[in-house]
Amino acid sequence: MAEVINVTGIILSSMPVGESDRRIVILTKELGKISAFAKGARRPNSSLIGLTRPFIFADFEVYRGRNSYTIYKAVAKEYFEKLVTDLDAVCYGYYFAEIADYYSRENLEAKELINLLYVSLKALLKEQIPNALIRYIYELRMIAINGECPDFFSCRKCGKEDNLLFYAKDLNGVVCGDCITESFASVRLSKDALYTLQYIVTSPLNKLYTFTLNDETFRIIASVINRLEDICFDKKFKSKDMLLEEIL
Repeated sequence: MAEVINVTGIILSSMPVGESDRRIVILTKELGKISAFAKGARRPNSSLIGLTRPFIFADFEVYRGRNSYTIYKAVAKEYFEKLVTDLDAVCYGYYFAEIADYYSRENLEAKELINLLYVSLKALLKEQIPNALIRYIYELRMIAINGECPDFFSCRKCGKEDNLLFYAKDLNGVVCGDCITESFASVRLSKDALYTLQYIVTSPLNKLYTFTLNDETFRIIASVINRLEDICFDKKFKSKDMLLEEIL
């Protein structure tokens, strides 16, 4: 028998295969994104039944095949049951999982990605801040983790750290009042909006979802992050269509 490997991860997606199996995609801390077969998982007497749906956070025992892994055992650490019973929250959850799938790679350590996904799903459950705000925080922090985030602390043109009044999509960065020109497609930033962008990319994960915004600041943040997505995301996320009512 092949060597058993122990991994901890969150299931990003799951689909039936054949009469009784499932093929799942797991974001793991140790191996990055892996595809794994759960043989017999759809049978009523299977030890894996109930452990192969999206959002399950678990310790898995897997063994490696030629092109994929096979799950030998799974012990759930978090089911996120309330998430899957809330239609609005689960739509966001699927979107978050799709972004995590987009950024993750096999054999590339994914501790930061999995921790961000975990606390973001938890935030959806707590209902302390609007789901739409959780979405924008998650998107920006994910972009930052992957090294694609602009510097929100200094002017993209001159390097100064004060009077930062605009986000310029053409430059993918913030620009001070002295450097902005009409040729830049820009979003004017309030002090609160600039501070929020800076906070999202630098705060500890346990502090990431601890604030709310007034309507004006939220609109500015949404406008900046939507433009940043146009630069960083080179695919259309199918699950995003379910969030159209929240997109500004």
